[in-house]
Amino acid sequence: MLCATLAIALAGPAQAQSPGVTSKSILLGQSAAFSGPAAQLGIQMNLGTKAYFDHVNSQGGVFGRKIELRTRDDRYEANLCVENTKKFIEEDKVFALVSYVGTPTTAAAMPTFTEAKVPLVGPFTGAEVLRNPVNRYIFNVRASYYDETEKIVEQLVSTGNRKIAVFYQDDAYGQAGLKGVEIAMGKRNMKIAAPGKVERNTVKVQDAVKAIHATQPDGVIMISAYTSIAEFVRVMKAAGSTTQFHNVSFVGSKALADALKDEGYGVAISQVVPFPWSPSIPIVKEYQDVLGKAGSKDFNFSSLEGYIVAKVMVEGLKRSGKDLTREKLVSALESMNGVDIGEFTVNFSPTNHSGSKFVDLTMIGRSGKFIK
Repeated sequence: MLCATLAIALAGPAQAQSPGVTSKSILLGQSAAFSGPAAQLGIQMNLGTKAYFDHVNSQGGVFGRKIELRTRDDRYEANLCVENTKKFIEEDKVFALVSYVGTPTTAAAMPTFTEAKVPLVGPFTGAEVLRNPVNRYIFNVRASYYDETEKIVEQLVSTGNRKIAVFYQDDAYGQAGLKGVEIAMGKRNMKIAAPGKVERNTVKVQDAVKAIHATQPDGVIMISAYTSIAEFVRVMKAAGSTTQFHNVSFVGSKALADALKDEGYGVAISQVVPFPWSPSIPIVKEYQDVLGKAGSKDFNFSSLEGYIVAKVMVEGLKRSGKDLTREKLVSALESMNGVDIGEFTVNFSPTNHSGSKFVDLTMIGRSGKFIK
């Protein structure tokens, strides 16, 4: 007994293992809508994220560790996302979080993972509340809603459209987009012609249609999820509106096109990732190849974003080294300044956790196909 005790003492204290990390695995958590009116956002984001992780695992993982992605359904409800986040941290003991979906959900969970010092990489939201002030434990891969709304307003105004209305979801997401439109129009000494709002996870758009259609706007900028936007567009068109409809990217482009069917023609959507059907772009070709090998050729913007987020996470894990800790991951991600992952550049630093300002404009064409 004395010898055994002496041997332990001479060996020194055992090194504490970082939560969610073993010699063979790294456990990550994703809370997103996998059911309910916003389900396609979570499903597609997860599809792309998991496809890249599976691809990396098939090549041996990161320093021999396979990446395991655990998911929990929050149905795009803030209280469920908070519960999921607590379970990830306290019960599952994940190493980090990835590919969360939504502003109200992610913003509600922010105090929980920040206090626990658990990094979140690539939330599917462009809200400023997750960007300013810089939170050490949040790394935004996509452009902000301010970036997107500036691009949309610029496009509308440059083509002679000055009477611009806003249809928005009445929560943190919709209000973030509304603020972005106000800022973009304020730069041009313009004001919003009419606002109209809808409650999250509903399609009660009649009041919004009445308020907006009455002003006969040149364009409507829409900041909501695909189910409510599809209903809004349908009811506006039924009322005789010929306005130009513009969305920010969070809408879920393919889901919106599928929901609108023939009525989707001409509806414009800003995008924060490259065109998923352009294999001449290296990151897109890689994404198409990896998804194709996994048995899917249903390419779309949301799954491409999930793929890019996963690639950024893996790059951060590689830069963290073999002795993986959460603080090392944070520092490693902050070192990714000007990193090109395939004609998509990521710029992080200790004072900037907004990795991209890339915004492109697309439109739903015939048969639900997208055109640039």
